[in-house]
Amino acid sequence: MIFIFYFFYFKRDFHFRVAQAYARLGYPHAQHIVGQRYLQGAGVEKSEALAMRWFRQAAGQGHPHSSFNLVLGALRNMTAAEVEKLLGVAAAHGLQEAQELLENILKSQNLP
Repeated sequence: MIFIFYFFYFKRDFHFRVAQAYARLGYPHAQHIVGQRYLQGAGVEKSEALAMRWFRQAAGQGHPHSSFNLVLGALRNMTAAEVEKLLGVAAAHGLQEAQELLENILKSQNLP
């Protein structure tokens, strides 16, 4: 009964703790979820630095949305080659926004 009460009232925190545990074990989708929570400040203190850290870990394992979020979050501090590589991962997995941005970058050879 106590678990049901806890789960009902603290579901958001419970979900974050479970995702965080899996993220620490190296699961890229969980790392992406934790990054999103930090980026939005959803149930945790908002921290772009922590969000980018989790996105970088997930992107390193080929997570397309984390690759895209990492590019957008760190665009000013990345080389063109890094941007193209990460956008390529996201675009290869069918992320339309990444495909369009990558095409524009390749056409102009300039970062937006």
